[in-house]
Amino acid sequence: MEKITETEKITGMEKFGGRPVSFDTIDVTDGFWKEKQDLFYNKTIKAVYDRFEETGRFEALKFNWKEGMPNKPHIFWESDVTKWIEGAAYFLQKKRDTELEAKVDELVERMVITQDDNGYLNAYFTVVEPEARFTRRTDHELYCAGHLVEGAIAYEKATGKTAMLQVAIKYIDLIDRVFRIEHSAGYDTPGHEEIELALIKLYDYTGEERYKLLAEYFINTRGTSSRDETYSFTDQEHMQSHLPVRKQVTAEGHSVRALYLYSGMADLALKNKEEDLYNVCKTLFSNIVNKRMYITGGIGSTYLGESFTFDYDLPEYTAYNETCASIALAMFCRRMWLIEPDSIYADCAERALYNTVLSGVSLSGDSFFYKNPLSVNPVRNAFNNSRPKGLQEHLPIMERVKVFDCSCCPPNLLRVVGSIADYMYSTANDVIYAHCYMDASAAVLVHNKEIGLVQKTKYPYEGRIEITTQTEGNYTIALRIPAWAKKGEIIINGEEVSAPVISGYAYCKRFWKDGDTIILNLPMEVKIMEANPKAADLCGRAAITRGPLVYCAESVDNNLELRDVRISRTADYTVKQDKVCNTEVSVIHTKALIREIPDQLYMDETVRRKEIPFKLIPYFTRANRGITEMSTWFLLED
Repeated sequence: MEKITETEKITGMEKFGGRPVSFDTIDVTDGFWKEKQDLFYNKTIKAVYDRFEETGRFEALKFNWKEGMPNKPHIFWESDVTKWIEGAAYFLQKKRDTELEAKVDELVERMVITQDDNGYLNAYFTVVEPEARFTRRTDHELYCAGHLVEGAIAYEKATGKTAMLQVAIKYIDLIDRVFRIEHSAGYDTPGHEEIELALIKLYDYTGEERYKLLAEYFINTRGTSSRDETYSFTDQEHMQSHLPVRKQVTAEGHSVRALYLYSGMADLALKNKEEDLYNVCKTLFSNIVNKRMYITGGIGSTYLGESFTFDYDLPEYTAYNETCASIALAMFCRRMWLIEPDSIYADCAERALYNTVLSGVSLSGDSFFYKNPLSVNPVRNAFNNSRPKGLQEHLPIMERVKVFDCSCCPPNLLRVVGSIADYMYSTANDVIYAHCYMDASAAVLVHNKEIGLVQKTKYPYEGRIEITTQTEGNYTIALRIPAWAKKGEIIINGEEVSAPVISGYAYCKRFWKDGDTIILNLPMEVKIMEANPKAADLCGRAAITRGPLVYCAESVDNNLELRDVRISRTADYTVKQDKVCNTEVSVIHTKALIREIPDQLYMDETVRRKEIPFKLIPYFTRANRGITEMSTWFLLED
């Protein structure tokens, strides 16, 4: 493919011109993501519901808890409930289900009954500490309100039922009055960002300007208010309030909060066509992906505050990498590609989605990880767990669990998988951008004309993507060429073509006919990836990737010391289809070197090495076969 010259121009390249293509108009029909959606519909929705019911999260909405009763409401329980509703709604949007709707309707009815006349709705601050409403910035009231809004919009779109949205709007109107108009709350901006995204979504859905104004107020006031206090367990960096948002240059603090903030900033930059704010978002994005992100798309390297630390601090065993943080990173990327079509954003989104995000759920769909380390060692964990709590280091658990005390990740996964087609396309002028590839049929609006596209692929295991047009007309289809592929072969109606490539997208412009077929062939080579030597924990080591997938090794497949495995760039790497817990995936087989383990602790002579067979599986399939050692980084033998 040829690079476009400076004199050539393609409409759609202008900044701030992007429009999202919602999963509303896309049906995932087969392949990788259809399997995940079927699993989530048949298993995960109910699994999360049952755990939330058992732990009292739904009961709390009755507002009948009293001291001495079990399941004391928590400050963030509402967000768990409304995220579950939102995720369920995405599936209901594709297939109505009376039993599932009845469960949601019961929860919504509790909200209607218990909501204060003034609009307030939060179980903890109604039955536990009613006098503390809007006084403690760190206590998630606005975060919960944001998820209420997003769940309400999703449920109305799926069913046409308006009650939950009416509840949400009544609450947001109270928040708008108390925070933006009267300034009568005890602080000015939320300690945990999220409401900013919901307000933009509510503005888009209703057209009401006041919701956008409130989002702008929260974002623009952040880092400027003397009333935004912190408490003993945190600081301003933790909540991204250490500087006004337009002066921030590094990703700081709690990683989920940070990426929700950056997503809100990108929303505003797009709505207001603000170059300065977009440049801040680009600077923050660059800091994350080039200096503070794991190869799996994980972010937040320490359990202390679930936070970013400093550049190149990427420990393996103690990596935090909250599932929700990678979800938030993908959300940020999607907003960024609407502002400016650059494949670096979709590359990052799919890295997070296919690796850390999916690592957060078991292959059976009913148990979850909150944290996603790059290496685990059963001996280290067992010793650590045997020590008194005050002497333990913080190591992630080795087996997924059904529910957490802080169970934000399971319903968040439900939201992502249900709406995964949001990541497929966007438009700008007459250009349809194909960002993330999956087997699906879509109706994409271009200049008020609906363009039908059918995509067939076995991605992420194979690099062949076939797109068939179902609508004739003059428009451009811009195909993302991922950085890991470097190049791609494009065949239109059986003939190889050369398309101009700009910022990682190959622009195929022509008069399309019904039944025209584009085939994009991406080379799915096994790659050996070295880390920057400034990443001290990874120095001298390498990871193995293929396409968007990062691979790891588990001792259940390799009866050896994983930490001592030496891989080589010159070795043969064979890709085969295999099953991990009845899930068919692509695995990698190769030969590696390992030392023969001597009796003594230290040696002054070279230890003999031997060649051994070595098997690797996709990182997201890890920890599904019991407790086992796992490693993602290996010694590199050149």
